[in-house]
Amino acid sequence: MEDKTPAAEKESDEYYVLPEEAIALLPEEWQDQIQARISDGRAVLKSVDRELSQLGRLSNSLIALATLKHVRDRLVSYRFAATMDAVLELDMLTTAFIVTYVRLHEGGTGSGFARDVLPERLRSFHDDIISLRNRRFAHTGDHDSVSEAMEIGLQDDRFEVKLSISLGFHIGGATEWQEIVDVLDTIYAERCFKLLSRLKEKTGHDWVFAGDPAAARSG
Repeated sequence: MEDKTPAAEKESDEYYVLPEEAIALLPEEWQDQIQARISDGRAVLKSVDRELSQLGRLSNSLIALATLKHVRDRLVSYRFAATMDAVLELDMLTTAFIVTYVRLHEGGTGSGFARDVLPERLRSFHDDIISLRNRRFAHTGDHDSVSEAMEIGLQDDRFEVKLSISLGFHIGGATEWQEIVDVLDTIYAERCFKLLSRLKEKTGHDWVFAGDPAAARSG
């Protein structure tokens, strides 16, 4: 059956942004409706200021989480080769993973995560990551994955110095690192949606993330 609804009356996903200064140029009855809508919206936002602040702080952690997932995937796809470039690539990716993980862990107020939220079997690997960050990647220390050596030889009245260093790596990252990232992905998703549920409970309005396909289907 042909839809004869005029195009102008059909629903559209398009929306328009109207600068507040332009409201005064609209018909008076429109101005009253828009101003009432603005006042209602501001009152709703003020009533949930605490929750919105929490959501804002959480957004910083979501950036770190997205970076961590990206580095994790790069580590998983890494293929070792006995070349200096390959070793440096692995060192770079491992450093990025360790430092980003600890940044996410420490977070800010209400945006980090505690060791205890991880499954018990993964907590020792969390501790290993923290140790790697503190004693190898963030500071020059004495982590057991690094060893240095110096040899000095004498030849024809000339001293020759040979420096060497041994570095320990998980090729592709430890398997448990992948599991930890998956756990954290779930934890942060749950935090976000709990905040949205709290916003709905307090305001009586639905709250969704822009671009969420599920929200579009239920709308």
